[in-house]
Amino acid sequence: MSIVRSDKPFVLAGRTYQSRLLVGTGKYRDMEETRLAIEASGAEIVTVAVRRTNIGQNPGEPNLLDILPPDRYTILPNTAGCFDATEAVRTCRLARELLDGHNLVKLEVLADQKTLFPNVIETLKAAETLVKEGFDVMVYTSDDPIIARQLAEIGCIAVMPLAGLIGTGLGICNPYNLQIILEEAKIPVLVDAGVGTASDATIAMELGCEAVLMNSAIAHAQQPVLMAEAMKHAIVAGRLAYLAGRMPKKLYASASSPLDGLIK
Repeated sequence: MSIVRSDKPFVLAGRTYQSRLLVGTGKYRDMEETRLAIEASGAEIVTVAVRRTNIGQNPGEPNLLDILPPDRYTILPNTAGCFDATEAVRTCRLARELLDGHNLVKLEVLADQKTLFPNVIETLKAAETLVKEGFDVMVYTSDDPIIARQLAEIGCIAVMPLAGLIGTGLGICNPYNLQIILEEAKIPVLVDAGVGTASDATIAMELGCEAVLMNSAIAHAQQPVLMAEAMKHAIVAGRLAYLAGRMPKKLYASASSPLDGLIK
């Protein structure tokens, strides 16, 4: 029996990627651990907090691009640490200047320091401005299906609803809202934030997400490089399970071997 493994490619801003795992570059012990973990993850897209990480704006300091060169990785600058639309837009403009006209950005506008929950009003404002300025905007947002729809209508190229609060490792807290977003989506949906271990990433993929972005789950593991490899396999397993289609859930037992035709 032949196995049909048809899958649409993972495409962002006109570019096709093999890996559906996107990883952050913060919170590691040092640059070497960062490099090793990202290599082990198999990720092709790495996100960088422009306000916290040197990608050329601080001459004389260690530059992240020296260990994660843009000719090998797609650099995804993000607006982590921004709490209003003005800050976020300014940060994206700086990133585009530092990366020679690079338009792909991850927009996140946070509401407060305690929860790091997205401020959806400021996020919508920033998204409108950035799209008008020609940026390819991937946007971190709440798991509200209506907001996700509005961000897509503005022109964002991907919506990235949280699975749980940033850095909590709580996993997929509300799979039902994610399912609604996925049913309505006309652009890629990626889970962003809340993943704690490999099974969380697999669940996100089994729900039908195009990809998963994570940082803390790898960087805060006891062995980050080993966890990065685990996440690589989890993403693949979850995608294959989604394509395969799970068996239906049943209330009562169903024997693996049918009882009909037993020798009496």
